[in-house]
Amino acid sequence: KIAGTLTPEDFRGIIKHTCPGAGACGGMYTANTMASAIEALGMSLPYSSSNPAISPEKLQECRDAGKAIKVLLEKDIKPSDIMTREAFENAMVVIMVLGGSTNAVLHFIAMAKSVGVKLTQDDFQAISNRIPVLADLKPSGRYLMQDLHEHGGVPAVMRYLLDQGLLYGDCLTVTGKTIKENLADIAPINFDTQKIIYPLEHPIKVTGHLQILYGNLAEGGSVAKITGKEGEKFTGPARVFDGEQMLIAGISSGRVQPGDVVVIKNEGPKGAPGMPEMLKPTSALIGAGLGKSVALITDGRFSGGTHGFVVGHITPEAYEGGLIGLVQDNDIIELDAVNNTIHLKVDESVIAERRRQWKRPEPKVKKGLLYKYAMTVKNAAEGCVTDEA
Repeated sequence: KIAGTLTPEDFRGIIKHTCPGAGACGGMYTANTMASAIEALGMSLPYSSSNPAISPEKLQECRDAGKAIKVLLEKDIKPSDIMTREAFENAMVVIMVLGGSTNAVLHFIAMAKSVGVKLTQDDFQAISNRIPVLADLKPSGRYLMQDLHEHGGVPAVMRYLLDQGLLYGDCLTVTGKTIKENLADIAPINFDTQKIIYPLEHPIKVTGHLQILYGNLAEGGSVAKITGKEGEKFTGPARVFDGEQMLIAGISSGRVQPGDVVVIKNEGPKGAPGMPEMLKPTSALIGAGLGKSVALITDGRFSGGTHGFVVGHITPEAYEGGLIGLVQDNDIIELDAVNNTIHLKVDESVIAERRRQWKRPEPKVKKGLLYKYAMTVKNAAEGCVTDEA
């Protein structure tokens, strides 16, 4: 629509037919990422992540959930008994294999804190270094979650990973049984009858797609989603926008050009507040034909449907004095997902002068629940929790 290549009738048709029915969006976006990972964590029933929303299997799953709760009460199994360090590693392995969303990093750090397990962005990087991407699922691939369900779902993938020694089989689950016991009668994924999941010998990407980048632009880290299709390095002039709405206007006015590194600042946990996902900006860039020719960095989050050269969760955020808040148009930014670095290529003396002149923006919200949130929330690297001193 932004590019002017879509008629109003076609646009209305897309809006009308995009969602075929109830349930989460069909690819390996954030909802299906978290559902799959929580199944691997042991906190949901087998097949729960891939059962289609309005299928008989989903209705049966609802009935089985009640039975599972009864078993958990009888055996006095608590979430902390299930959500162990090894269980979180199982979940991270499945996230990486399936090509899951960047949001999983944020959510799992927070979830681990709730049960006293120390989990960091660097743990995701360690998993990414040794676990490949095996799933050809949208947004970067071809298939949907229902396609995977028809070939055994997440349990079939987990059985394959267990057989390959990539999962801890002794972790307890909400069935009252271990991962190994749950998967005992599950047939592993059949590579001859489907092309959704690839074998370890022929991965889609030999290492994980989630990469943690550090540098002067992200001293506390940042999260990139790099499938390899968008390249692994990007250097270009900055095009800076104070919030996502400013970028939408900038795209429409032609301010963003191929080769730019788009910077969206003041969308972090405190600055936004709430760290919203940058779905509209990335969709607008793709709609304008710029999805493959620009990079985008932000202290906000991304939708699981985002693809392209994108880096989010930049810490410290602009509101906290992070360097992303000092970037100006035409500064050179260098992104390197091979060496896991993100740098602003500006002389230190210039940065020091900008920092001297910088003033913290006025809070966007000054009362109510969002104000309380902004005052208590930790940074993205710490999971954006609000219950720590």
